[in-house]
Amino acid sequence: MTESELPPAQPVAVSAANVRHFRYYDLIMAAFVSILLLSNIIGASKPSYVSLPDGSQWAFGAGVLFFPISYIIGDVLTEVYGYARARRVIWTGFAALAFMAFMAWVVVALPPAEGWPGQASYEFVFGNSWRIVIASMTAFCVGEFANSYVLARMKLWTGGRMLWARTIGSTVVGQGLDSLIFYPLAFYGLAGWPPEQLMQVVLSQWLIKTAWEAALTPFTYAVVGTLKRREGVDVFDEGTDFNPFAAKV
Repeated sequence: MTESELPPAQPVAVSAANVRHFRYYDLIMAAFVSILLLSNIIGASKPSYVSLPDGSQWAFGAGVLFFPISYIIGDVLTEVYGYARARRVIWTGFAALAFMAFMAWVVVALPPAEGWPGQASYEFVFGNSWRIVIASMTAFCVGEFANSYVLARMKLWTGGRMLWARTIGSTVVGQGLDSLIFYPLAFYGLAGWPPEQLMQVVLSQWLIKTAWEAALTPFTYAVVGTLKRREGVDVFDEGTDFNPFAAKV
């Protein structure tokens, strides 16, 4: 039998503290941060809607179409690499969000060259108030850490079984907190965001994100299975320090 004909190696269950090097961890981190930044730049502040059969409209935040991908990647990170390494990625994403907000503030504040017609549009797109920035970063941290914590704990409770229950259950908690924190903190009391629409957006964000997670469960299974085989491990967070501010991996 040639090497190419050998069956793929099965992942070996190990404690998170005993693993030091991964082949694809950096790539998954890059994907997570990219989706996070793009979804915050392009879609977070725009409310959209779908028409209901009775002729009414149901509002939702446009960013919900892509932002849940970051939660799916977060699930993959925790399931494959463990809570401690997911924690490092979450803080990396937080730092990237903070720098993006600072860079946007500096660039928008710079005086435009005489005759440049794009300043008003630039301010509208990138000139988020610090209220929105703080809301986004707070919701991100709370939601992501809650998602990772619940998934890691459920993996220990289930002995690594029922991945679908862990990914959906952690999303219900994490995305619920994310939506409940971000939209009221960012937009409550502002023109164009009546309380009824705000609550619709919060609820629709939660439901759509959770539905996305459920719909993409087969994809999550495929990615998790492939990464575990390629990395050759199945990390369980036994003895992990779940303090979100801990630095040790």
